[in-house]
Amino acid sequence: MAIPTYASPLERTWAWTYRVLCVLIFVFLMAPILIVIPLSFNAEPYFTFTDKMLALDPDGYSTRWYDLLLTFGMKAPDAVRDGGWWADMWANSTWLKAAKNSVIIGFWSTILATALGTLAALGLSRPEMPGRKVIMAILISPMIVPIIITATGMFFFYSNPCGILQWVGISAQCGRLTSTYTGVILAHTILGIPFVIITVTATLSGFDQSLIRAAASLGANPRTTFFKVILPLILPGVISGALFAFVTSFDEVVTVLFIAGPEQQTIPRQMWNGIREQISPAILSVATILVIISVLLLASVELLRRRSERLRGVAPA
Repeated sequence: MAIPTYASPLERTWAWTYRVLCVLIFVFLMAPILIVIPLSFNAEPYFTFTDKMLALDPDGYSTRWYDLLLTFGMKAPDAVRDGGWWADMWANSTWLKAAKNSVIIGFWSTILATALGTLAALGLSRPEMPGRKVIMAILISPMIVPIIITATGMFFFYSNPCGILQWVGISAQCGRLTSTYTGVILAHTILGIPFVIITVTATLSGFDQSLIRAAASLGANPRTTFFKVILPLILPGVISGALFAFVTSFDEVVTVLFIAGPEQQTIPRQMWNGIREQISPAILSVATILVIISVLLLASVELLRRRSERLRGVAPA
């Protein structure tokens, strides 16, 4: 925004000071993230800039760590890269296995979190619902409570769910959920539901309730009203909540440390193992890929937010 021509010297000084402060804050927030990207192309196995990198020497840069993401854990990483090599990579690459687990767990936990969170938001948006504030506080508590506490509680509950249910007087027959895909998916669902509830509730705050009454007056049943009237208008908010839930699942490491077994290793858990067992710039390569994915998802959320505002008439078309 341009400084007005009629601004006084003090106002101009403050305007430029404000801009400098904004730039400094932006650099402070983004520098730790952006610094990872060039370091992931380091030709040497270091976590610092080498003299060749600082001199912009092409020999100082390499994609060897991105290649290591494919070959680490393979039976024959140095073989000719034909169909057999790619089959070996798909079946045995450690990082690819972690990526597949992250996508599978993230997909199903997002589906569950989106469905349950949307239903909860629809109920909480009704003014006649009793105890809305208390229920809302309980539902978003996984976002507020420290994750280590939530993960510890999940571990003890999933280790012996039947025993805990019987202790409170509920008879049930079930097995342990730790070291299973089901347990990890349910844990990530719990962490993703608050984001869906908050996003969908914010979208419903600008929803015109007279549309529901109009649909009912025209003979539409509640199911038809939801799918034909409500869902199309709140869909951008639902998708935004789903993206937040997916990102939460994709980046989560604490619950995976407590609940997952060797077969449910995700990318954050593999990064944790890499830091503990083998310090390698390959971790920076994974971090760079995750940053790019996060930027794309956040851009999608912003586009959906603008579309939602246009649909609700908040912003001009």
